[in-house]
Amino acid sequence: MLRVAVPNKGSLSAAATEMLKEAGYRQRRDHRELVLADPDNDTEFFFLRPRDIATYVGAGQLEVGITGRDLLLDGDGPAEEILALGFGGSTFRYAAVPGTAVEVADFAGKRIATSYEGLVAQDLARRGIEAELIHLDGAVETAVRLGVADIVADVVSTGTTLRQAGLEIVGEPILQSEAVLVRREGAEPDARIEQLMRRLTGVIIARQFVIMDYDCRVETIEAACAITPGIESPTISPLQDQNWVAVRAMVEQKQTNRVMDELWELGARGILVTDILACRL
Repeated sequence: MLRVAVPNKGSLSAAATEMLKEAGYRQRRDHRELVLADPDNDTEFFFLRPRDIATYVGAGQLEVGITGRDLLLDGDGPAEEILALGFGGSTFRYAAVPGTAVEVADFAGKRIATSYEGLVAQDLARRGIEAELIHLDGAVETAVRLGVADIVADVVSTGTTLRQAGLEIVGEPILQSEAVLVRREGAEPDARIEQLMRRLTGVIIARQFVIMDYDCRVETIEAACAITPGIESPTISPLQDQNWVAVRAMVEQKQTNRVMDELWELGARGILVTDILACRL
């Protein structure tokens, strides 16, 4: 039975659970449930703290797990990323009071507050910078104001919280993070994990594309297919009126309205858009 670690709580947990459900796996209905068997897929799910997942997987107690890339790299266990899942995105950056540092090289000898000591230590080591790391749980942006640190390293979305604390971003991002699927480094190939990856990849792609159906005149087929080339090529079917054909193609979800506008201007009619639940390409 394949053992899979899933985040136990928070937005990462909700998004991971929804993706697994879309991939055809049974998921829990009661959030107090910490272990869930899915006999139809020969899989067992363990709901754990996101920060602990890479540790369990790296130790070989569980074959695979879903966690954040930042949490994976912050630890020192032998787990590796095998698939980016496209949700839970975040940016990890340094911030300081204006005038404290112009670039990361200015951090030498200073105090840096963070909840991700491992990740920051790795980044500083790559840059050849020696600084004092101060571990804090929870929000770290008040550490400078309270005199605990000179600089903070934390997850940044819009930067509003940092600006409210009188801080400004310094240097390039340390890391662009998102939810990832991880397994133990050096693990033997496993057909069950390959199947899980195919299913999750199918969901990822399905979320990025839609199916577009429309009718167009025969003389505009070439131009229409240039607008909607599909994956390999569009499906074209004859209609009762021989002057018209029906076209079906996959289109990037974010381009849907632009493509519909272009098709309409070309003379296409009966334009319909359908969500894709899952796919294999």
